[in-house]
Amino acid sequence: MASKTPARTARRPTASPSPSARSPDPLFNQSLEKGLAVLRAFDGAHRTMTLAELAERTAMSKGSAQRTVHTLQVLGYVGKHPQTRRFQLLPRTIELGYNYMAANALIQTANPYLAQLANASGETASVTEPVGTEMVYVAQLVTSKFIPVQTPVGMRIPMYCTSSGRAWLSSLPDEQVLALLQASDRTPRTPATLTDVKAIMARIVECRRVGYATNAEELFLGDMGIGAPILNRKGEALGAVHVSPPTSRWTLEEAQRKLAPMVIECARAISSAVAH
Repeated sequence: MASKTPARTARRPTASPSPSARSPDPLFNQSLEKGLAVLRAFDGAHRTMTLAELAERTAMSKGSAQRTVHTLQVLGYVGKHPQTRRFQLLPRTIELGYNYMAANALIQTANPYLAQLANASGETASVTEPVGTEMVYVAQLVTSKFIPVQTPVGMRIPMYCTSSGRAWLSSLPDEQVLALLQASDRTPRTPATLTDVKAIMARIVECRRVGYATNAEELFLGDMGIGAPILNRKGEALGAVHVSPPTSRWTLEEAQRKLAPMVIECARAISSAVAH
């Protein structure tokens, strides 16, 4: 998605329920949970951290964080910067995401259709999948045109204010949609962000009618989105495909008229290919 130098706020990784809040599960491994929490604690705003900072961001005691980080160091997932001595992720962590993408049939199927969509539209084309109340980028064909803000594979965006999120939500029953919207942190990202559940629901209902969802500068200023759901043979949404036309090149009306049919066609082609 394109935008004009948006302000980004640091977001703490979603905390897992505490052992006391979780139903007793004799098979649940809390040590593994802590290891994953440490790996997820690093992001663009926290590239390196001290042990105390890691403990705070993962809600662990310093002793527990130390044991967890040491284990990850031994396994090659976390290391210390040679000058600052602060902890950082190591390249081996990339294996985890790569293995998911390599084994994901949707991603492999979608790539040639995304290439066609990006070429026909002249804009960046992406596929996202749902994770909780967010969508995560799993595939992308980037336009050759200038994009001020990168939205790389692995980045997560909220469902409530994005075209891909609304497109995916449009395939769900109203009760599930409302539950997800109410569970979302509907923070205004820009002056145009819709945060009222009824107003967002109206956009989702409209998506069901026309086959695509829109986002006009609700996530980033200067950015728009046109998205459509990717369905399996049962009519269940696996994810969504969308293009990211910037306001510097498009009006919303032009994008709806020219790009929406391309996005719908791409989503249908991927859906048909996945079903077979």
